[in-house]
Amino acid sequence: MQLLKVKQHCLQHERRRQITMRLVMETVSLANHFLIAMPAMADPSFSRTLTYICEHNAEGAIGIIVNRPTDMSLANLFERVDIALEAGAPEQKYAALPVYFGGPVQTDRGFVLHSPAGEWQSSLTVNPQIALTSSRDILQTMGNAAMPTQVLVSLGYAGWTAGQLEWELAQNAWLTVEADPDIIFALPPEQRLPAAMQSLGVDFANLSEVAGHA
Repeated sequence: MQLLKVKQHCLQHERRRQITMRLVMETVSLANHFLIAMPAMADPSFSRTLTYICEHNAEGAIGIIVNRPTDMSLANLFERVDIALEAGAPEQKYAALPVYFGGPVQTDRGFVLHSPAGEWQSSLTVNPQIALTSSRDILQTMGNAAMPTQVLVSLGYAGWTAGQLEWELAQNAWLTVEADPDIIFALPPEQRLPAAMQSLGVDFANLSEVAGHA
């Protein structure tokens, strides 16, 4: 009887592996899409989050949580990294902006999600409008030239290994929808998740009844 259970477990594991590999092969890139955490999300790092996917391919995925501000302001961050914010009004617009919890990976490292994309020393271009940059030069430019015009600065990012995000999608852990930059850069953080859900025609109260992804 015990041997039969072991064989059944092995067969189930192999079926899951095959399903995951098929999903990896079939999945269209979700770069420039939002991930909306379903209410049953057990991981506290992602509960009630809206995540912007910056890169998604057969090797995995990278994203930034865009609706979880921390108590740290950009003025505090600039002081910590010894970069001055010039006294002019354009530069000072950054001072009161919050630093976000971008995800549980490399939480001691800063990332700037920004528009326009521009050219920086270490940057991942999502599309001509949006990029994710981790090099110091973008902070220096923000401090003395008030560029880029739209920014979201985070500590940490969200990361998935090969096939992991596809598996989570198959388990209905997320809803997906094409990203709207205005949701990231023009709305207060508390309005971003509801706005993304509205683009799917659902609200959080009804979200638990929704399965699959768009």
